[in-house]
Amino acid sequence: MARKEKKEQDSENPGRLKQIALTYKMTRRADRWIGWILSAVGLGTFAVVLGIGFLLGHPIYLGILGFLVALLTTAIVFGRRAERAAFSQMEGQPGAAAAVLENMRRGIVFTPAVAINKNQDVVHRAVGKCGVVLVGEGNPNRLKTLIAAEKRRMNRVVSDVPVHDVFVGKGEGQVELKKLRSTILKFPRVLSGPRVTEVNDRLRAMGDLMSNMPLPKGPMPKGMRLPKGNVQRRGR
Repeated sequence: MARKEKKEQDSENPGRLKQIALTYKMTRRADRWIGWILSAVGLGTFAVVLGIGFLLGHPIYLGILGFLVALLTTAIVFGRRAERAAFSQMEGQPGAAAAVLENMRRGIVFTPAVAINKNQDVVHRAVGKCGVVLVGEGNPNRLKTLIAAEKRRMNRVVSDVPVHDVFVGKGEGQVELKKLRSTILKFPRVLSGPRVTEVNDRLRAMGDLMSNMPLPKGPMPKGMRLPKGNVQRRGR
């Protein structure tokens, strides 16, 4: 068993190293000084701790500690700059907000594209302890109509739950992609964990019911128009 676990760990290490290398290459495309910055952070941290070691008369112990602290500090700086570079490359791309929401783990249940129109303006739904958050990507004016329609639809089953709407973008009244996660986490927490699950189940059941409704067969009657607003809705 021990040999098997060791082999599995060895097989995972090359994958992790490859992932780190790919992340570094991606970051370097947006941040060309990343190599110099990481080198300065690592060497600077090590030098400071080692200097303290000489002052205290324990250069070996503080040198070892400085090496570990330098690795940790470099990893933290690399992670933050890599995240910033990823956001800068994702900004303005379709589905960017969905990628951010999908990676949120703090009690957030995410459902992509609960509403979308013919212009590809899309609304995503996140359910958490703050209630329901509707996140819109696209034209703000058209999104207002989409979100208003989605709120009316949700009001049938979760009228007692707070609903927040967020428009992703760089314009006035919009939230930048890099600030989307922190914006959602700042909303007041009003629901318990079990209540979050209950609300999400209700909304998913509502989506399933809407998607399973039979459509009338035959040609469309004359004078009948397609409803404005949502062209397609998904509950899953």
